[in-house]
Formats: sequence, C-alpha cells, structure tokens
Amino acid sequence: MIAKLIPTLAGLALVPALGAQAPTAVSRSAPPRPFSLDDVLHVRDVRDPEISPDGAWVAYTVSTPDTSEDRNKSAVWMAKWDGTRNVRLTTSKAGENTPRWSPDGRWLAFLSSRDDEHTQLWLLDRQGGEGRKATTLQSDVDDYVWAPDGKRIALVVEDADTAKPKTPPPIVIDRFQFKQDEGGYLGKQRRHLYVLDVESGKTTMLTSGDYDELLPAWSPDGKSLVFVSKRRPDADRDSNWDLYVMDAAPGGSAAPHQLTTFEGPDNDPETESRPAWSPDGRSIAYLQGGPLKLIYYAVQKLAVMPAAGGGGAPRILTAALDRNVANPEWSSDGSSIYFQLEDDRTVGLARVPAAGGAIERLVSGPRVVSAFAAGANGKVAVLASTPLEPAEVFALDGTTLRPLSRQNDAWLSRVRLGPVEPISFKSRDGTAINGFVVKPPDFVAGKRYPTILRIHGGPVSQYQNEFDFQLQTLAGHGYLVVVANPRGSSGRGEQFATAIFADWGNKDAQDVLAAVDYAVAQGLADPARLGVGGWSYGGILTNYVIAQDRRFKAAVSGASISNILAGYGTDQYVREYEAELGVPWKAADTWVKLSVPFLHADRISTPTLFLCGDKDFNVPLLNSEQMYQALRSLGVETQLVIYPGQHHGINKPSYRRDRLERYLAWYDKYLKP
Repeated sequence: MIAKLIPTLAGLALVPALGAQAPTAVSRSAPPRPFSLDDVLHVRDVRDPEISPDGAWVAYTVSTPDTSEDRNKSAVWMAKWDGTRNVRLTTSKAGENTPRWSPDGRWLAFLSSRDDEHTQLWLLDRQGGEGRKATTLQSDVDDYVWAPDGKRIALVVEDADTAKPKTPPPIVIDRFQFKQDEGGYLGKQRRHLYVLDVESGKTTMLTSGDYDELLPAWSPDGKSLVFVSKRRPDADRDSNWDLYVMDAAPGGSAAPHQLTTFEGPDNDPETESRPAWSPDGRSIAYLQGGPLKLIYYAVQKLAVMPAAGGGGAPRILTAALDRNVANPEWSSDGSSIYFQLEDDRTVGLARVPAAGGAIERLVSGPRVVSAFAAGANGKVAVLASTPLEPAEVFALDGTTLRPLSRQNDAWLSRVRLGPVEPISFKSRDGTAINGFVVKPPDFVAGKRYPTILRIHGGPVSQYQNEFDFQLQTLAGHGYLVVVANPRGSSGRGEQFATAIFADWGNKDAQDVLAAVDYAVAQGLADPARLGVGGWSYGGILTNYVIAQDRRFKAAVSGASISNILAGYGTDQYVREYEAELGVPWKAADTWVKLSVPFLHADRISTPTLFLCGDKDFNVPLLNSEQMYQALRSLGVETQLVIYPGQHHGINKPSYRRDRLERYLAWYDKYLKP
C-alpha cells in the first residue's frame, strides 16, 4: 500500500451522484413511533468496508430495498476518514457491490451486472470519468483480488453455460452432492481462477478441472497465489478443504501445490475468510476447523504456516481460546494478526502477536463486528452493530469506535425501538443458558405481555448484540420477545455446540423452554398468551417444541423439516447427515428418533403457520408440505405459505414484508383475540 495519489475528491467530478450524502439526523417534528412493518424497508444494509491505500477514505456498500422493482439494490459509497463527508459513487439500475481499491489508490473496482447478463468486474478511475467494464466473460465473476503491482487482478469465475436452447436439455446428475441452495442442481460447472491484465483487458485462465478454486490471495511479491480447494477424487463426499499455492504467471508450468494436510477443513469457504500472506511473504494465516466428524459444530481456529510448506505442523495461535475466529488480516508491519472473535452473544475484534502470545481484545462489549479492514499506519475500519443500531462503518481510534457512515441516523431518529436486555437462566438440568428479552417500546413494569419465543437457525449460530428487524417488528407490535442460545449454539465453545450432536430437539428444546419459564417467573410473560417460531433450524426446533409442550397458542415454522428421513437426497446436506446421523440403512433408529414431530404429529395441538420458498434446496418445501398435511389431516389449525422463486433466504422486499405481516396476523389471531 503506497502513497497519496489522490488526496482529495477533486478528481471525482465526473462520477455520477457525487454530491449524494448519507442521510443525517433530522429534527424531530413528531414524537418517535414504534418500529413497524414499513420500517423493514427503510433499514440500510451497510457492508464491505475497505480503507484506501492513503488512509483518507473508506469505501463501503449500502443496500436498500427498491420497492418499484421489488428487489434489493446495492451501491458503492465512501466516507472520509475524519468523518466529515460521505459520498455516493455509483447509481446504476443494476447495483454494485464488493468495492476494492487498487494498491496505488487510483482505481476503485467493484462487481456489477450493469450492461450485462453476467456479473462483471468494473473499474472506477479516481481521476474522473465513468466506470468502465474490465471483464467481458461469458459467466459471473464471483470474487477478485488485486495483485500488489496493481497491474493484474485474480478472479474467481464460474464456468460458462453457453447452451441456451429453446427446450432445455435433460439435467444429468452424477455427483455425490448434487443440490445447492441458489445454485440449483450441480453438474460439471465449477469455479476457477483467472488473471486479468488491467491495461490490456486480457483475461487468462489459471486453473481448470473438476474442482472449485476459491478465496485467492496474492503473495506480497506478486509471483504466487494461495487459494482454497479440494483437489482430490470424489471431493463432494467431505468438507476437507485445503490450501494450495501456485505460480500466478499465466502459462506457468508448475501445478498447484497442496500446503495443508489436516484431516478436516482448512479455511472452509463457508466461513468466507480469505487466507492471508504475511507482509514478508514467509507465512500464511488461515482458519483451521475441527475433525470432519464434527462438521459445523467444530470451532474455527487461527493457524499460521510457512508459505513454502514443509515446515511441520501449523502453529495454532488460538488453541486455548475455544471460540470461533474469522477473517485473519496481518498488521502492516507483520508483527500481529487481527481477527474477528465470536464470544457469548458478541463478535469483537482482536489481535494476537504473529509469534504467539496473549490475545488483545480491541473491540469488545455488547456489539457485533461483522467486518473490518486493516490499513497502513495501524488504521482500522470496523463494521459494527448493536441491538439498537444497524451496522455502520466506524474508525477505530485505539479502542474507541468513531462513526463514519451514519446511513441509518435519519431513520432511527423517527422510530422508538424496543429495549433489548440480556438474560441468563438455568435450563431444566441446571445448564446455564443466555439470551435476550426484547420489550415493547412502551413497556410498563409489572404488566404481563403476550410473549413470543423466537428460535435462531443454524443450529450453530447465536442471537447476539446486533440489530434484528424481525425482533423489533414483533416488539413494536406490542409483543414481549424472548430469545435464547440453547445448546448447539456457537459462542460458548465446542462442547456446548456439540451437546446436540445427533440429538436434536432434546437438550436444545429444554433450553428454549426454560427461557419461557424464566420470562413467566420474572412477571414479564403472560403464560396464557405464548407463541413460538423460527426459520430453518429455528423452524425445526419449533416443531420439536410444539410436539412436546402444548402451552403455546400459536406457532410459526419457517423452512423447517420434521420427517428427517425425507431430507436425505432431497436437500444439500448429504455429507452432514452421514457424518452426524449415519446412513439411514444402518442407523434407522437415529433417523426415526429425530422425526418425532412428524411421526407423532398427533401430539401437536398448536395452530401452526408453515412458510417456505419454492426454490429452497437448503430445507426444501416438501418438508413444510408434509407437516402442513399432517396437521391438516389431524384437524389442527394450520396454513402453508409458499413464496414463488425464493430460495432459503426470502430476499424479495415485498415477500420479506409479507412474511412479517403474516407472522403478526397469525400471532394476533391466537394471542390477541
């Protein structure tokens, strides 16, 4: 990272919408109102902070719902380091994302499908002018990273699908894992590495074959690329990702060399963490997972190994931590490594000496650091959220967060949010469980409220100190909302997460039910007006809960499964099923035990709303259809809502609003008669 090419904004005069400023706080002409359904469409989703090489600006993206086109649209912004200016840089109809500065600071690259059916790489010249398309590939650019010399860019590009006949050909399946949410049916197409020559626009393919190559990173001398792949036969059968290194020169004769040999995932792409070279090029920092049998229950650790390989076992710098870490990034002088640190209900920013030693927590407390960028001279930009503030970009001054982006200030000044308070309690077997209670904005002490138990997905995830528009919508509508992090959640270590291994709906159900017991005992929840609900594993656990506890008057089960046998071969989790449950023909008892809510649906009396996207390959619609049909057969009040064209995540703004509106209507019907 080098010096100040463009120290001011003078060179941006020709960029569209240069004068667009981030919304700022407005004077209150009316008292703040409770959070409502329409506010869901007002939240600005801020992401991807990137510090310019001269340290003067931080680029980031802002995603907002476009109600006229009923889709989310993202644009690139940048904030001045002193916080005095926020400037919108892009305004296209298609939207832009993933901004990255060139090493000399002249170019700001981004990804967009403007003027193309595929996502391409674009370059915006800081000296002025419109953005120009840097790639014209016949498929999508998924990821990219600048070379240190600024003359080349490594790309991750999907194989082209050029066949577009009037009648699509039959889909031929021969892979072990053949389905992926949003990706659809998986065939021969893979993602490979390319190198773009910035000046000429020529793109050269570096890798090929029946493998995916992901998350590339350049060596400091620009001669090599490290990346993540599974370059072995039948790689679909496990998640044993490894690091590979190769010559970055197009046409180089050397084949990729495998660096890691751990029998488990090294830098699993699910973590979205890129391996990182030390500034001297001698070492690579990355994430080491756990044994393959622990799949997603394993804790991710920070590891460092020699870039040349052959240096023995990697050094695990967080071996004693028993907490997940993510996104390692070296300090500019190479003395330490920054990383995100997940802990109980929080995600902070930490630093550890590269040689090993005590971990220093730079950003901690009741918040979530969802991204960060480390620049020259110790500058660090942080993307952080709290329960009452959506994520924004901050400059880290020592251990103090100084606001930069302020995208949600104006909207926040007009709403009154529900207080979010941490809670801790004992489960039925004495295990300590933590969570939150979200109170209505006009909460009155001593009054009992209709209460909704919300359950998070995963299961290895957690409710944490970040803004949650779903919880605020429920609270703004007059509900007390209780959330817990039951066993199986992250943030409390590997033993806590693996407590539900092949035993779903048992200990974790006890834990979330104990949260309701706690809210009732504290005089907060009305025991006669209780609801429950969740999405994905949150919906799955909802089904377990209502199959064993009849006190809930209403339930909402989103994208869930209860007949676990129906999942094998119909969703994307074949590897995980076989690792955790065994194959059905050898471990039928386990599969049947976990299918209690479907096989004993006659134990359910709670009116239940089921919802799912019809394109969901994560927890497919057929599972919700089965539970709906079972309850309809039993005469239990139920309804099934299907969102056309939606995958596991409901992304279309009108559907997101509709889903919340249906939540409220269903709960109101039974909890507020």
